[in-house]
Amino acid sequence: MYTFSVRDLESSVYAAVTEVLRAKAHWRERGRERGDRPPSAALSADTLRVNLVLGERNKLPYGKLGHEPGLQQLVNYYRGSSSLCRKTKLVSVLNTASQFHSDRVDWLPVSFVIRPANNNNACKSENGSTSQEWIRKLRQNNQHADDREEFRRHWEMSQGSGDGSVWIAKSSSGAKGEGILISQDPDELLAFVDGQPQAHVVQKYIEKPFLLTGNRKFDIRCWVLLDHEYNIFMMREGVLRTSSEPYIADDLKNITSHLTNHCIQEAHSQNYGMYEDGNEMFFTEFNRFLQDNYNGCMEDTILPQIHHIIRQCLTAIKEEVTTEGLGYQSFQLFGFDFMLDTDFKVWLIEVNGAPACAKRLQSQLVEGIVCLVIDRVFPPPSDPASPNQTRQPSQLASFEKL
Repeated sequence: MYTFSVRDLESSVYAAVTEVLRAKAHWRERGRERGDRPPSAALSADTLRVNLVLGERNKLPYGKLGHEPGLQQLVNYYRGSSSLCRKTKLVSVLNTASQFHSDRVDWLPVSFVIRPANNNNACKSENGSTSQEWIRKLRQNNQHADDREEFRRHWEMSQGSGDGSVWIAKSSSGAKGEGILISQDPDELLAFVDGQPQAHVVQKYIEKPFLLTGNRKFDIRCWVLLDHEYNIFMMREGVLRTSSEPYIADDLKNITSHLTNHCIQEAHSQNYGMYEDGNEMFFTEFNRFLQDNYNGCMEDTILPQIHHIIRQCLTAIKEEVTTEGLGYQSFQLFGFDFMLDTDFKVWLIEVNGAPACAKRLQSQLVEGIVCLVIDRVFPPPSDPASPNQTRQPSQLASFEKL
């Protein structure tokens, strides 16, 4: 008998995982024994003494895990994964990685970290005693740097280069289209950031995006499962989150033309859902569009680029987040978001560390979490009639190992 506790009260994905585990005879949920009470948001000492902790990303007491003798523990987030999931930290991680690896990070738009003028905490660089420590300190310095002067110099040098002059400012931890400004004016962008409570990434805007029927923008969401052994699995089916309005390059104030976030499209566009149900086009449908219009498919050029970017990102943070040598193991679900330009080049936009899932795909995603991670760490009791009932990763058709 295995035990688990669930304290993520917001995640629809882990709510579905919870229901699957409750239906299994070899799992028991800690905290529901007395009166079937709903769990509180706080993790008590009792609910930490379990095999599986499904907690909230920013509230997990990692330091209290793995200390119970004889208790094997698994938690649903990697400590330190915010290095990919906060936009300013992502820029720092990838800039640092590009200095120490031969693979170029040419798939992240040119990006600068800008802090509000009254909150600049630039740090002087300091060499550590080991290469690993030095890289860590360099990354920390990068995370506290302010790049506004570098941004101004780059903007001035790029004028007349043919690369375009549109930039986008994005809040480090913003979501649902909040804390965003698109502009050609560097002074406007910097003034916007100075009026905000937290750092922003000012990033080169993809001015020539690949467009769908109706000349509409989209971004690409891929769900990626990082297991307890740091194997990377990507769901084969993903989704394009589409705009309801045609892309108008010189109308930067038309947010429904430029931002494909569901909440913005649903709230501000009268055409929401006109082209695709819920403004979602799945990979199978996008492949048909590519075949009909370009005689190609995602497997030709798009997916190989996506796979490469995902591997590079997760490799860049491996030393920082690994649970090797600790008394517990981790896994995590990520949402990687990409843009595609007219040259079929894939650009990384951001990484979500606690992604929601399209309803149509949720059962497949939950099956992957259970079969690829939970059942491998905590094997179900064998059925005498089906001794090989537990599926191995290569046998789960909805996921691909990268």
